[in-house]
Amino acid sequence: MSDASTAPDPAPGPLDRLAKLAIVIAAAALVGLVAVQGWQVFARYVINDSPSWTEPVTLLLLSTAMSLAAAAGVHTQRHFRFNLLADAAGPRAQRALAAASELVVVLIGGFLAVGAARLWLDGLDVRMAGAPMPQSIAYLPLALGGALMVVFGFARLAAALRPAPGGEG
Repeated sequence: MSDASTAPDPAPGPLDRLAKLAIVIAAAALVGLVAVQGWQVFARYVINDSPSWTEPVTLLLLSTAMSLAAAAGVHTQRHFRFNLLADAAGPRAQRALAAASELVVVLIGGFLAVGAARLWLDGLDVRMAGAPMPQSIAYLPLALGGALMVVFGFARLAAALRPAPGGEG
């Protein structure tokens, strides 16, 4: 249930499926991260042969889990925020503050997507030490997560700008 300080939830649809897919991929990345780190510990301390590929793969999996889960959190409004001012405001001000909040999310997601995409593209021709991947591969999930934040933030912004039921605002 949504209180008066938040934008109404968008209707279930493609964005809900996209957010669920992002969560499934993030969860799979966390499971992969645990497996890779488990292998790292076993290889280092049991067979005394530490593989060089585990650290870069761990960074990629961690970046994937963090970025996609954060983007899905934008869609489900399970992200960090302060509602004190919005809770004390009237209905029109609440809608304006909700729209401003979603606009900030869109801007942050856009900067993250563009900046991470640039870093990813800049390092594609540099091979990573220890793993047969581009050095910049860990920026790809950040770019995708930022792009998803923009998509989910725009949907939230549209919901925040819709007229309130009953003609308020």
